Amino acid sequence: MAPEYQNWLLSEEAHVATLTLNRPQVSNSFDTQTLYELRDVTAHLGKQKHIWAVIVQGQGKHFSMGMDVSVIQERLDQPEQDNREYLLGLQQCLDGFEALEKPTIAKLHGFCIGGGLILALCCDFRIASQRTIFSLPEVKLGMAVIMGTQRITRVAGVATTKELVLLGKRFNARDAQAYGLVNSVVPPEELDAAVAALADKLLKLPPRTVGIAKCIINEGYNLSMRESQDLEIDAQAELLHSPDFREGLASHLEKRPPHFIGE
Repeated sequence: MAPEYQNWLLSEEAHVATLTLNRPQVSNSFDTQTLYELRDVTAHLGKQKHIWAVIVQGQGKHFSMGMDVSVIQERLDQPEQDNREYLLGLQQCLDGFEALEKPTIAKLHGFCIGGGLILALCCDFRIASQRTIFSLPEVKLGMAVIMGTQRITRVAGVATTKELVLLGKRFNARDAQAYGLVNSVVPPEELDAAVAALADKLLKLPPRTVGIAKCIINEGYNLSMRESQDLEIDAQAELLHSPDFREGLASHLEKRPPHFIGE
């Protein structure tokens, strides 16, 4: 049975975990406890070999309105060093989730604002309803993006990121797709099926290989070519003796569907 959390719902079925941000009364905004619980959820999921993919969604009308402004207000009179350590701790909660060695899918609907968009960008795939509204409004509150501006830049580019962050404008799902922030956009009534279909594709693949490939992509992004290739060698050397690697080769040679077991 999946553990219980105050601000997240976690369910597990057929190798897929569904993680639901469960603060609909405040449009699924984050407070400190929400992000600390995400750290705990990540640690739990990382240990579950039977979980091969993770879907992230929001309860109710919205995916997430991002960071609760009251959380920042509470830090106004705190010493600078304390605030630095506090913000680092929050950032590390998202860093850890992004590094989870399992493929993650963000199911986006309603508002996907500020830190909510950053959470979505921590996922490997993002599927949005046509009605999803996006924004990075922090600058209008006198704040910069504090949960990972580079997550926007690395998918949308510097010019687009400046347009979105410095102007704080709202944009729709089609614009988000054009910017590279979402993989696909579907009618609202097709969102559940589209996410389930993508998860099903992932379940047909060897999960350890998918997780390690994700790690190579994420970590290799900031490495030199030689360093990233060394990372590939290390990863493949680990996989050479795995049952799923042998099954993948055998099924290919025998011209039959593979039967992966997650080892």
